[in-house]
Amino acid sequence: MKLAALYDIHGNLPALEAVLEEVRGAEVDRILVGGDVVPGPMPREALERMLSLEVPVQFIRGNGELAVLAQMAAPEAGAAEYWGTVSGKPLPEPLQLGMRWSAEQLGPSYQPLLASWPRTQRIEIPGLGAVLFCHATPRSETEVFTRATSDELLRPLFDGLGASVVVVGHTHMQFFRTVGSVQLINAGSVGMPIGASGAFWALLGPGEIQLHRTTYDVAATAERVRATAYPQAEDFAGDLLHPPDDEKMIALYQSFELNAGSDSAMDQAPHGGR
Repeated sequence: MKLAALYDIHGNLPALEAVLEEVRGAEVDRILVGGDVVPGPMPREALERMLSLEVPVQFIRGNGELAVLAQMAAPEAGAAEYWGTVSGKPLPEPLQLGMRWSAEQLGPSYQPLLASWPRTQRIEIPGLGAVLFCHATPRSETEVFTRATSDELLRPLFDGLGASVVVVGHTHMQFFRTVGSVQLINAGSVGMPIGASGAFWALLGPGEIQLHRTTYDVAATAERVRATAYPQAEDFAGDLLHPPDDEKMIALYQSFELNAGSDSAMDQAPHGGR
């Protein structure tokens, strides 16, 4: 069996379409969507595209879906009980507008679907064994760690899961590392990468793991994003054209590794609330 892991699409339909073209060429048997299909500039279109595929697709939830669900349940803007932030505090007001807008684009008809997505999925892949998929960590959709996080911090979290491979996303930076006996993969972000332009994803099985970067017309996509009514369209387009520096982001993330801190500055990181 071959499986494609697509994480952090964030409503970037052109990036998603480019990845799906390569996924089709890889002749995968299944796609695992690792959360944060939304929010973003084309949230409904991206979700509907995934739902239209003939290949089986499984979803897990990200902090983005949970935050959008909270917006759907909130009686008015700013009244949501969950924001998808590390600190648990509300997003800055400009980012609140983008979250609310994404919820409105989907509408209540998508609420049952998003609410049905589990936190994790466990799939047996020949040659790899039990593979666990989660958005950030197995216990949280918001916890942060990077390729630079120490084994000492990570081992208690990933040992004892009964999985030989764990695939995550959330921080939008692709990497591969080994923690104890576990192969730990960050699939990267399809729609909103950090460190380099392109659309990042992972291919698993049989017996191997490949990290992929798909190129597409980022400049045309930035213009398409700017043409939407998404409140953060200009910032989103700018980050596509000039992705945030990964070393600077790692330095920021290190202050909040595995919820060691809760300063609201983390909530304004490039992936926060978009």
